[in-house]
Amino acid sequence: MGFSLRDLSERSAVSAPMLSQVERGETSPTLVVATKIAAGLELTLSQLLRLDEGQHVAVSRARGRRRNERGGHLVEEMTPPLPGQRADVSLHTLKPGATTGGRSDPPMHEPGSRETAVVLAGTLALVVDGTRYELREGDSVTFDADLPHHFENDGEGPTRFFAVIAAGLRRG
Repeated sequence: MGFSLRDLSERSAVSAPMLSQVERGETSPTLVVATKIAAGLELTLSQLLRLDEGQHVAVSRARGRRRNERGGHLVEEMTPPLPGQRADVSLHTLKPGATTGGRSDPPMHEPGSRETAVVLAGTLALVVDGTRYELREGDSVTFDADLPHHFENDGEGPTRFFAVIAAGLRRG
């Protein structure tokens, strides 16, 4: 879904430490907390608990996409918020000078996650664990998404790219 613990904490009114404990299986949330988490993820409680898995196809319409814009960075979620989903596809647009996050932000993806980005238009810089990689239209990159990273647009025009995040699939 692409939310950091901090983002989900703000969206759900559940503390980041509690979310972390639930994610790691160290505690089970109360029904009230589970309902708040579901709302923060834009899911019903039934979806969160996977009680309504009769549907095997989920179409995500362009007009119904979840969008979030902050600091010149627009994210459009291409995949619907399905419980248990292990991959997320998003379309990013960065205005000139914009970044996908703070340079000192902690990793927002779970351990073992991989991310692939495909540049559709413009130029894009990826900074992973302090190393910078320059990308151009048509280039793609795959990296360990649980490392500190962010994307930057140092170009003169907007940059668009797809990002695919596969959660917890990397083997040590």
